[in-house]
Amino acid sequence: MKYRKLGRSGLKVSEISLGSWLTYGKSVEEERAIKTIRRAYELGVNSFDSANVYERGEGERVMAKALRVFPRESYIITTKAFWPMGDGPNDRGLSRKHVFEQLHASLKRMELDYVDIFYCHRYDPETPVEETLRTIDDLVRQGKVLYVGVSEWTAAQLEEAVRIADRYLLDRIVVNQPVYNMLNRYIEKEVIPVCAKHGIGQIVFSPLAQGVLTGKYRGGRIPEGSRAANPEINEFIKGLLEAGVLQKVDALQDLAEEAGMTLVEMALAWVLRQPNVASALVGASRPEQIEANVKAVDVELSQELLEKIEEILA
Repeated sequence: MKYRKLGRSGLKVSEISLGSWLTYGKSVEEERAIKTIRRAYELGVNSFDSANVYERGEGERVMAKALRVFPRESYIITTKAFWPMGDGPNDRGLSRKHVFEQLHASLKRMELDYVDIFYCHRYDPETPVEETLRTIDDLVRQGKVLYVGVSEWTAAQLEEAVRIADRYLLDRIVVNQPVYNMLNRYIEKEVIPVCAKHGIGQIVFSPLAQGVLTGKYRGGRIPEGSRAANPEINEFIKGLLEAGVLQKVDALQDLAEEAGMTLVEMALAWVLRQPNVASALVGASRPEQIEANVKAVDVELSQELLEKIEEILA
């Protein structure tokens, strides 16, 4: 495994992180989930991602249970808040009340004293950014959160947060968690330049585009047991199964094979070619999947290969 500094912070994260969205506490039974998480740790993964909203806390509980056998200082575990966790008017968003209560609920579920990174899971237009950042700053000062992060914030929203943190001497954001892969590159234009300027690193989710960039849907087939075949979790993958997209993926797979690597290795190495990206956040339902994913850290993509990838994506 290889490790990178997270933005301008001193925190070092593994180039491959393991997440629990749509998997642990939901579509993967607990014993297999625990085996997968522990195998990731054995392979050098030190960055593990969850959120309160992942199956109303089940994702957090399973991940923390799996990691409990290891020294607490040897891994990084995260959680988030924003999405609804109840039906009340204050059961969502980034108000001081919701953030404070959800962080403590997450710590209780995970049986932890602190989380390494706490993310604002989305931008909340109904709450002043100062209120949110001051609340998280209080939690940092209490030792319950070590680093501040956001997920899927725009360049303008990130600029606003940095400006407010500096004005009031609040703990700065050090990490953004956006979607980023060969098929979705929106962060390259504005988000990455702003983050690079302000010392914010990226831990990107869906680097394999919901599994489409594994090649398992080659030719448009949907294998039994795959994410696309599961109506409970296939909501986000449907738009990626269009004929035009799959033709590009088939061409990328042929190119990877010509280069002597798997499409998974090429897709993850392509994400990690970006210096502002600290880690690629993958999902895995079996130990073999994480074993395949971590091989990407040893893959170097030549300039010629990168140009060929660009031609296909164009």
